[in-house]
Amino acid sequence: MAVSDEIVDVFTDIVDRKTMKRLFTEVFTPAEIQDVALRWRLMKMIHQGVPQREIAGRLGISLCKITRGSRVLKSPSSVSKKILDRKKGVRYASRKKAGTFT
Repeated sequence: MAVSDEIVDVFTDIVDRKTMKRLFTEVFTPAEIQDVALRWRLMKMIHQGVPQREIAGRLGISLCKITRGSRVLKSPSSVSKKILDRKKGVRYASRKKAGTFT
């Protein structure tokens, strides 16, 4: 098993929020957690239709990072887009079972 597979398994085995938050603080530095949070925030803003230049100004990040996020959300197989759609209350038929996206 590759190291990345092992890490994915660790994260997918955690089912409660408190344990996940604790693992994050044990494994990642505060700066790493903030970087992940910033990336997710920019993905949410792109998904909401906020213009890229406005995102760059509000978050203080490069258009390059934002363009990458935009490309991810345009992909038909984007898990990020499916999660964001779900958070907006959009149902989609490609779910095989709860928590599984294809």
